Amino acid sequence: MTTRATRGPRRRTVVALAVILSVLVAFVVRLVDIQVVSADEHVSESLEHLGASSAIPGQRGSILDADGTVLASSVMVYDAQLSPQVIMLVEEKDPKLPWAEASDKIAAITGQTGEEVRALVSNALAENPNSQYVALKRGLNTDQFMKLKALGISSYLSMPPRETRVYPNGAVAGNLLGFLDNSGEAQAGVEKLDDSCLAPIDGEETYRKGKDGVVIPGSERTIDAVNGGSVQLTINSDLNWYLQQMIAEEAQTQGAKGGTVTVVEVKTGKIRAAAEWPALDPNDLDASTPATRASQIFHRDFEPGSTFKAVTAAAAIEGAGLTPLSTVSASSREKFPNGAVVNDAFSHPAYNYTLAGGLIDSSNVALSKFGTMVSPEVRYDYLERFGVGEKTLDFPSEVGGILHPVSDWDNQSLYTTTFGQYFTVTAAQLAGAYQAIANGGEKIDLSLVESCTGADGTVTEPADPKHEQIIQEQTAAELTRMLENVAVQGGNAERIQVPGYRVTSKTGTAQVSDGNGGYKAGVYYTSMVGFAPVDDPQYVVVVTLDEPTKVVSSAATASAFQKAMTQVMKTYRVMPSSVPMDELLPKFG
Repeated sequence: MTTRATRGPRRRTVVALAVILSVLVAFVVRLVDIQVVSADEHVSESLEHLGASSAIPGQRGSILDADGTVLASSVMVYDAQLSPQVIMLVEEKDPKLPWAEASDKIAAITGQTGEEVRALVSNALAENPNSQYVALKRGLNTDQFMKLKALGISSYLSMPPRETRVYPNGAVAGNLLGFLDNSGEAQAGVEKLDDSCLAPIDGEETYRKGKDGVVIPGSERTIDAVNGGSVQLTINSDLNWYLQQMIAEEAQTQGAKGGTVTVVEVKTGKIRAAAEWPALDPNDLDASTPATRASQIFHRDFEPGSTFKAVTAAAAIEGAGLTPLSTVSASSREKFPNGAVVNDAFSHPAYNYTLAGGLIDSSNVALSKFGTMVSPEVRYDYLERFGVGEKTLDFPSEVGGILHPVSDWDNQSLYTTTFGQYFTVTAAQLAGAYQAIANGGEKIDLSLVESCTGADGTVTEPADPKHEQIIQEQTAAELTRMLENVAVQGGNAERIQVPGYRVTSKTGTAQVSDGNGGYKAGVYYTSMVGFAPVDDPQYVVVVTLDEPTKVVSSAATASAFQKAMTQVMKTYRVMPSSVPMDELLPKFG
């Protein structure tokens, strides 16, 4: 029989057990929350106090030319540093290698003198008797690292590794390759264009330490680094080397500020050479200026002048039904009904120019009359088709040129746009335009990168370039025939002959902006473009000179164009022309 006296202790026992059970449940819930639910959060918090980590750097990938020649690579170097205080402590303990002897051995490896090494340490101690650090020598190679390590003085000599970028061929295609900054970030050129392929993914090593700083065994965790991939370009570095030497010599001979040579493969749109002067050596950025580091082939736009008369001819052939033998009467200076005045580069009476003749003599007046046989809207459309106003590769710092809308064309630009003024292009865009003419009217987007090969061997190729038939094949054939006549009958005919090969050419003499809406007096940006062989076009060559002073007309580029085209034919062992040239087209009707 349960009495009130016995019920009291039992109730208290039950309550006590309930309280104990509640506490236990609370502890269990909290323990589960700490060790399971919020485990990652608490580990992260603990690592802030007891954990440590260090990055494991990956290696940046290489850049190769079309044949596999290394143009850029990363190597490991070592920055040697000493601990002056430890050196003194070791000296007090009768070391196996006394400091006087050790400093001489160090110096023999690093290329210093023993006195210089000892002075570094003594000067550091004079400033701070407890000095733990003094830089010894930066950028040591692996052989030096191993020799220093063999001295057995790691207690006071450390050599942390550092990756550095090297360009084995120096300035060859340097403006194209680009460079990295001091932190290893890509700043320009292919280094920046394909950074997603070249850049490594750093790994990480983490571990936990006790309160005394000792690493807790078993706490180490490592995430391996992933090295960057290698980028193979379409560039032929041997050809690029030759063209760089050549254009440097030609530009300086002509007293020009700079010069470029661009070579494009007709049937693929691949850029085979991009030579420039002044040239950037990415190994020595201080030898260049910011203004000359970007690739001028993509970065510098200019009014193309007469080189784009071929595009006007294409618009007139397809838009107005003209042929190479269609004629207009043109004198060397004419005033048009709207008040615009157009001049030719040389004085002459009224000639009954054929379209072919207008191109051969590069008559601005004749092309103004032929060009305005179609509407401004039609001509604008053809300029767009040939790539004006659109970047070629979206290359770092590339500009797309300027193509003003037709609504902005005034009385004068209505005519000047027929002979390459009031819009701008780059050398790359000019090469792309002539690639289309040489390729039967099919324009292929330019390309510079063949592939990216990842660290695991996976090869990734860019998407196929865009192909577009921008003019009829027959139109391209007629333009090619007229451009060959320019090469044979034009003023530079004797200077640009390439023995054994039929060649096309067209020159451009562009006025240079003064930055205030006008042009510099007597200053020009000259160019010459063409392709060969005419009977089976293989390569387009574009040469530019920036403000030549010895010869200020487009004739300044003739020698460089002839040398460049000759070397391209040799480099690629292009078969000489086997089909003779058609009869010459008449200049006058």
